[in-house]
Amino acid sequence: METLNSFDARRMPWNKGRLTGQKPPLKLREIWAIRTRLQMSSNARELALFNLAIDSKLRACDLTRLQVQDVSMGSHVVARATFMQQKTHRPVQFEITEQTRQSVSAWISTRGLTPADYLFPSRLHASAHVSTRQYARIVHRWIASIGLDDSAYGTHTMRRTKASLIYRRTKNLRAVQLLLGHTKIESTVRYLGIEVDDALEMAEQTEV
Repeated sequence: METLNSFDARRMPWNKGRLTGQKPPLKLREIWAIRTRLQMSSNARELALFNLAIDSKLRACDLTRLQVQDVSMGSHVVARATFMQQKTHRPVQFEITEQTRQSVSAWISTRGLTPADYLFPSRLHASAHVSTRQYARIVHRWIASIGLDDSAYGTHTMRRTKASLIYRRTKNLRAVQLLLGHTKIESTVRYLGIEVDDALEMAEQTEV
């Protein structure tokens, strides 16, 4: 007979003890700190996953479902790709930078993946590709590896990082909306938290 404690344990919220809410993007120095660690450890799989997560700006549910043929043509990883979003059922385009193309190509070659294979196969027999839960654990490990509090970050950190950097450099909200695949620009404003950030930035530049 099950005890009340075992029943409660199963129903314990996934986020119990964790900080919730909007996850901050990575800063440039943090991106390079994680990337350098992955390069030094010769972890081809996670280096490709990390680089593609930054470039694609895809949700975890979409990133983990990518197939080799979604990002490559023949033996070459493409510079631009299109993927149908699971949440919105709308296609979104993303760029794949040179360093990401190199890391993804190296991973495909190392694993011997075919066009119809998932780009990031699961190491568990129960799943064909890395699950969003597995991906979340990997992201938390990346964050912790450079000395940050991983409870403050999550998979949306990866999605927001490049979008936030692009907005900071260009202030082009419409471009960021397209890159994130948002149907409404209000969603992009809320997602980036830019109204608050911009207000604070203006306040910091105003002396009284």
